[in-house]
Amino acid sequence: MSTTTHPSLPEDLETGLFINGSWRPGSRGTLAVENPATGEVLCEIADANVEDGKAAMDAACDASRTWAATPARERSEILRRAFDLVIERTDDFARLMTLEMGKPLAEARGEVTYGAEFLRWFSEEAVRIHGRYGISPEGTARHLVAKRPVGPCLLITPWNFPLAMATRKVGPALAAGCTVVLRPASLTPLTSLLFAKVLADAGLPAGVVNVITSEKHDVTDAILADERLRKLSFTGSTGVGKQLLEQAADGVLRTSMELGGNAPFLVFEDADLDAAVEGATAAKLRNMGEACTAANRFIVHESVAEDFSRRLADRFATLSVGDGMSESTDIGPVITGKARDEILDLVGKAVEQGATVLTGGKAVEGPGNFLSPTVLTGVSHDADILEQEIFGPVAPITTFTTEEEALELANRAAVGLAGYVFTRDSSRILRMAELLEVGMIGANVGVMSNAAAPFGGVKQAGLGREGSHEGLEEFLETIYVALPNPL
Repeated sequence: MSTTTHPSLPEDLETGLFINGSWRPGSRGTLAVENPATGEVLCEIADANVEDGKAAMDAACDASRTWAATPARERSEILRRAFDLVIERTDDFARLMTLEMGKPLAEARGEVTYGAEFLRWFSEEAVRIHGRYGISPEGTARHLVAKRPVGPCLLITPWNFPLAMATRKVGPALAAGCTVVLRPASLTPLTSLLFAKVLADAGLPAGVVNVITSEKHDVTDAILADERLRKLSFTGSTGVGKQLLEQAADGVLRTSMELGGNAPFLVFEDADLDAAVEGATAAKLRNMGEACTAANRFIVHESVAEDFSRRLADRFATLSVGDGMSESTDIGPVITGKARDEILDLVGKAVEQGATVLTGGKAVEGPGNFLSPTVLTGVSHDADILEQEIFGPVAPITTFTTEEEALELANRAAVGLAGYVFTRDSSRILRMAELLEVGMIGANVGVMSNAAAPFGGVKQAGLGREGSHEGLEEFLETIYVALPNPL
């Protein structure tokens, strides 16, 4: 399929399906990709059907044995070349993400750095896949334990971090020796298409990574029903994740599920409020609040709540809202008009339930899906806005009296992905690490994600971990061989 000619997009950006090392049109025709800041159609991309999905799966399966047998050093070097190429093209990737997703250019550049690091990290981990050899407890046998790739994988990525979510899944899969079918979100598919181009330029063999774009579920359904598929990795909502787990059960697939978040942000009476405000701004407004790790429930000790709320509102009020392509923009649009309206409905309902708007709480006039950064105080413990993921630039603040009450409020959510704790008491931090029902904790920091750290949650926030050595293990099977005593 021919490359796009839109003046704002990279000249070599392909808009087709990437299957077996070649670009091809979609059998369903095309679908439009829009800029959420303007409503403008950026381009039309290929829309895959079930047969296209099967072709991508065929390519991944055909390449599977050869790629698994490829020396680890060779896989490592391809990933490292891909890292270098992504970094070389930082401006291209950043502009592309800003155009299709809306985040400010500064944040988009930050995502390029963050996302590329998964390629470098897993290029280094690829040559450190080890087994073990040992003696049975009885001394009568030997145990050989080895690792091998899981096999063909389906990787489904969300729209909010178009590059990092792809590299966080593709990196460990390739390092482990797995082939993949990558299905990016239909709202932000362009970054994954450019990433596929970079992988090919880095020397990745045909069929190892295949990219299909579609807005229909039947493509995914057909791949999940293929008995050759061995793993599913999904990032998205808990509701969709549960449906995919049901489908994955038929094939008893290995699954990595990074699902919803409803992160508590705890501010204790001894917290450094300047640090807490800066941490809250980062934890809430990174990516316009459209992040599963975003602080969602601000649980603040009653003695400092008024001061903290005022400072946070003042900080939010200084931020500029606008098109992310402007270097002066701090807060870009949310992804769709529907998402903006749903967020405003939550704010309105919170006000009806007794909350007060300190700043924001309104849509910004003009084209695009803009919403002013919002701080709510006086939010009751049972308010609807505390029960669901906001996924936007809104900070609802509720109060607590005792540490036990803070923990009860924080652990009330059905999901447990991330949590934040601001206190000067090191013993309290350790207690929170023991008692908070989350998979990741930011202790006096508002940003915690790193390629070298295991990313994932507990309860209904998902299964498995991404990043770090644990992320590589998700794509490896453990094989045990019993041997006679050679002595």
